[in-house]
Amino acid sequence: MSQYNIEEEIEEIAGGEFEREPVPSSKLKSWKSFLGMYAGEHAAGTEFVIGPLFLTTGVSAFDLIIGLLLGNLLAVLSWRFLTAEIAVKYRLTLYYQLEKIVGKKLVIGYNLANGILFCFLAGAMITVSATAVGIPFNMEMPKLTDTMPNGITWIVIVLAIGAVISIIAAKGYETVSKAANFMAPIIVLAFLASGIVALRDLDVHSFSDFWNIWGEGSEPFPGQIKYTFWHVAIWSWFANAAMHVGMSDLSVFRFAKKASSGWTTAAGMYVGHYMAWIAAALLYAVYLKSPEAQATLASGSAPTVAPGPLAYNALGIFGAIAVVLAGWTTANPTIYRAGLAFQAIIPKTSTFWVTIIAGSVATLAGLFPAFAMKLLDFVALYGFILAPMGAIIVFEHFYGKKANIIIDYAEKMNVKFNRAVFWAWAISFGLCYFVSITFDVFLSFMTLPAWLLCGGLFLLLSKKQAKAV
Repeated sequence: MSQYNIEEEIEEIAGGEFEREPVPSSKLKSWKSFLGMYAGEHAAGTEFVIGPLFLTTGVSAFDLIIGLLLGNLLAVLSWRFLTAEIAVKYRLTLYYQLEKIVGKKLVIGYNLANGILFCFLAGAMITVSATAVGIPFNMEMPKLTDTMPNGITWIVIVLAIGAVISIIAAKGYETVSKAANFMAPIIVLAFLASGIVALRDLDVHSFSDFWNIWGEGSEPFPGQIKYTFWHVAIWSWFANAAMHVGMSDLSVFRFAKKASSGWTTAAGMYVGHYMAWIAAALLYAVYLKSPEAQATLASGSAPTVAPGPLAYNALGIFGAIAVVLAGWTTANPTIYRAGLAFQAIIPKTSTFWVTIIAGSVATLAGLFPAFAMKLLDFVALYGFILAPMGAIIVFEHFYGKKANIIIDYAEKMNVKFNRAVFWAWAISFGLCYFVSITFDVFLSFMTLPAWLLCGGLFLLLSKKQAKAV
């Protein structure tokens, strides 16, 4: 059988996405595919929420601008030297690689949590796009304190957007990548233009004027906590913790020709997270000067953060369209990842249909504005829950042989539930979450300790487990 026929057979078995086989060499992609995807995914509709939310925390200019520089650099380094490095060696999805270590029964629970959390995140992006689509219909925009749908117009718009995004995601990685490459330049231009227009409206003529927008910071808005330099740096590092230190993007970088493709994440971090967050914060700063926002603040409430109207007020119809596209390019790969998680639980079901299921869950989540309006808190929680499991893969890859543990324990020993993994995750998660709640420690500050503790405990417990064999 020729190599071409072998690869065609593998693709047919794997449903076209190689869920339980290494990606064959003929399907590998250059760094350009990842550049567009990451630039589009992280210059996203949610950035229109995150940027303004930083303002509501009373952050200072130094803490925001320099904190984001550091935090995003740490994220890029995590992708390049951890995620991409491991992905190109094994070329497996996170879910299948994890199954080989932890066992089928244990990975089911993880995959379910992973898929659902990704769906909720994608739902927040659908919410963001809906605020733009609703403008022509004079739709009432969700408030920061809203949790439930506020009307039939909102419901219809969210359902329509969710249906389109789900179908695109279900077409597979090739379609997701093409959509991202097509839309990314438009979205980046919109964020840049928004920032420029906001600077004009704020009467900024020098760097000192720009710096003084935040100045030494202020008191946080009602219901928000005060952010310092380390809040900004650590939160921005772990905003995508599940994807880099949590190893979710093994599923993406398994298609990369070289590990150096991991550097393309810088396009997402600095064009997207850095520039886009600051541009969105500037838009919100303009809105805060309006009589409506001042009246809301005077009443003791935080002014509404509605991405669609913010962009529309700055750029007109182009701004509103950019918000819709930004939501799409982020929700597409997120739903794609969720679909892979669900597919690992029900492997006999086609990738197309499990992705449609994931898209449906995301659409239902998008009906509830709380996922978008509390995005800083949700992103911190979702990274904290998922990231420690990625430490299992990282610590086995880099330290497994030195620690004399059995590599791919569940597969080699034919077990379905690796107790060493379960207790490593449960102890690290439980202890660090207890510290966060009991001592009121910012949850993102506990993500790295939980990750390191989980990896260390995994090695210790696995070594003990190996001796008992």
